[in-house]
Amino acid sequence: MPRPLVPNRRERILDAAEELVLADGFDAMSVAAIAANAGIGKGAVYREFASKRDVLDALLQRGTARLSDRVRAETGERPPLSVAYRASARAVLDDALMTAAFLDDRGILGSHVTDVDDGRYRARHLGVVEWVRDLHSRGELDPRVDPESLALALSSATIGLLSAARLLGPLSAEQLESAIDTVGLMAAGFERN
Repeated sequence: MPRPLVPNRRERILDAAEELVLADGFDAMSVAAIAANAGIGKGAVYREFASKRDVLDALLQRGTARLSDRVRAETGERPPLSVAYRASARAVLDDALMTAAFLDDRGILGSHVTDVDDGRYRARHLGVVEWVRDLHSRGELDPRVDPESLALALSSATIGLLSAARLLGPLSAEQLESAIDTVGLMAAGFERN
């Protein structure tokens, strides 16, 4: 007799995995531990995700969506650059998983962040290009600013912050908040007053 379907199985798995990743790190987490923490069988995890790496991938995508939703709720659909970056700093620091992604990518996320090569960073960058082009076309940016160049600078700053703790040494939450806020202040210099 087949087992009954678990309601909200995917979300239960992700909730359980997020708890484990934050407690012990990605490398220490196992599919068996995820299943036990979610109160389901190991096979149920594999029905939703092909591997533990896919679980972490889904966690990070869910975390990114949480950040976007929060920033949008706080700033509206079309905020100025500086407002969006400052709201992003607050959103990152209020989300334990996303803070971990920025502050401790090896300890919490293992090698996952540096191993990603599926084009997602390029896709996010193209989203930033589209956003900056829209701001530019609405006259909200200095007309001398090239939207593609500004988008590249902003994307590079964000990607750099993702690897800063690993490359530059430990960072505190306050340093991360200040760095994101500083990017917002720099972006404000390109806004039309």
